[in-house]
Amino acid sequence: MSNPSLSPTVDALVIGAGPAGLGTALALQAVDGITYGVLEQATIGHTFEQWPAAMNLLTPSFTGNAFGAIDLNAIHPRTSPALLLQTDYPSGEEYAHYLRKITEHYEVPVVEHTAVEQVTPTDDEQFQVTTARGVLTARTVVWAGGEFARPAIAAIPGADLAIHSSDPKAWDPPEHDPVIVIGGYESGIDIACTLASRGHQVTVLDPETPWERASSDPSVTLSPRSQARLREARATGRLHLRGEVSASSVEARGGHYVVTASDGTTLSSAARPVLATGYRPHLGPVEHLFDSRADGWPALTGNDESTITPGLFLAGPAVRHARLHLCFVYKFRQRFAHVAHTVGSRLGMDTSALKAWKTSGMWVEDVSCCDTSCVC
Repeated sequence: MSNPSLSPTVDALVIGAGPAGLGTALALQAVDGITYGVLEQATIGHTFEQWPAAMNLLTPSFTGNAFGAIDLNAIHPRTSPALLLQTDYPSGEEYAHYLRKITEHYEVPVVEHTAVEQVTPTDDEQFQVTTARGVLTARTVVWAGGEFARPAIAAIPGADLAIHSSDPKAWDPPEHDPVIVIGGYESGIDIACTLASRGHQVTVLDPETPWERASSDPSVTLSPRSQARLREARATGRLHLRGEVSASSVEARGGHYVVTASDGTTLSSAARPVLATGYRPHLGPVEHLFDSRADGWPALTGNDESTITPGLFLAGPAVRHARLHLCFVYKFRQRFAHVAHTVGSRLGMDTSALKAWKTSGMWVEDVSCCDTSCVC
């Protein structure tokens, strides 16, 4: 793929070429007359290429666009990863391929290998963006840096002795060694089921017992695919779930790792314990331009804009409104068109082409309507 150069001054600059950054750029492309571009510190879809080989998307891809059912992993209403990749649960490498092909097809101006070093608001309500290649000026900035680069580490003594589930080495422990997994939500159950299928005895610790939680919101309960895998893994007798207890410490003793649980019991293994403790928002050089909510996530206006830096928007899984977590592609893509419409409208530009996002069910303006419970 060619590596285009950007104009030194653009109306909207997107930082990050993952699904959130590219999806926002594609929505901006529909705004008549806007100048925009994307900066990526590595390559398009780089984060997905770093996924452990055994990891796949949790949401299924299915080609139903012609019937108004847009592929759950699509970032543009006229595309389908299922059709392109011919698979239902894409791997990281496969999804990165989709992102590269969609960028090529829609000619999205992405400049790769260009890390952003500093973002500075200027007196004339613009942003000066400093990169290793030079300085750009943007009227608005959309940060889409994702979360994979910032794994959450449990705040317990000895946590540095463990290994995070995002590390490929966590998925390849010594043969037949038992494995202790700290955290029982999606990433914990994913790696636990995978290792149990390979013959490992796996114990999962999580005080919140997420595998028993029932909710219509997949952000707070296990996906149907994970529940199905969980049943299969438990049937082998090699997967052991310990709810209502947490890991209180990790120690190295005589060539083994010992995890002490909150009830005083201990577990020991030659394999490093796995921290399946999720991720935190990766804000990089714009972190100081966002205020924080009480739970540590970025504070946003109703337009996904920083509450303290007008013109700076957030896209991706770190977008949260009240208790609503927009952590899956099909969730956070609902905001691409809204951000593009907000930016375009402020600049006095025609955003009517974004109607295609709304008619396709890829634009939710009022996120409060997303808090819905199912009757069964």
